[in-house]
Amino acid sequence: MSMQITYQINPEISVHDLIDILKKSTLGLRRPLADLEAMESMLAHANYYIGAYENGNLVGLARAMTDFVYTTYLADLAVDEKYQHQGIGKELIKMLKINIPRAKLILLAAPAAEAYYPKIGMQNHPHCYFINEVEEIN
Repeated sequence: MSMQITYQINPEISVHDLIDILKKSTLGLRRPLADLEAMESMLAHANYYIGAYENGNLVGLARAMTDFVYTTYLADLAVDEKYQHQGIGKELIKMLKINIPRAKLILLAAPAAEAYYPKIGMQNHPHCYFINEVEEIN
């Protein structure tokens, strides 16, 4: 497939664009797509986006939260399944680091993507912790 992919920093995207790319990338299986209010909040509170486009159509998206100095958390790396294995995800990550060079890039890998990140040079960090509910704190 011969394609011309262009990338845009902080593109104008709607909640429907976000939901659509998450569905097409399989990340939608782990996101609250049916909860429009939650999806709008996810869109509104991330502060850095990079979109990948073919002929004006969104085919990939990096959604991140960053302080631009110490930490960038890559919340979503979504590439339409039809466009995967062509370097788009790697380019989105690369563009995040180029545009936010001082901050360490951190992400939690989706189970299906765990093998991908070491292949592109990312390091595994064994000291990640999370909590879902306040009741879990003892």
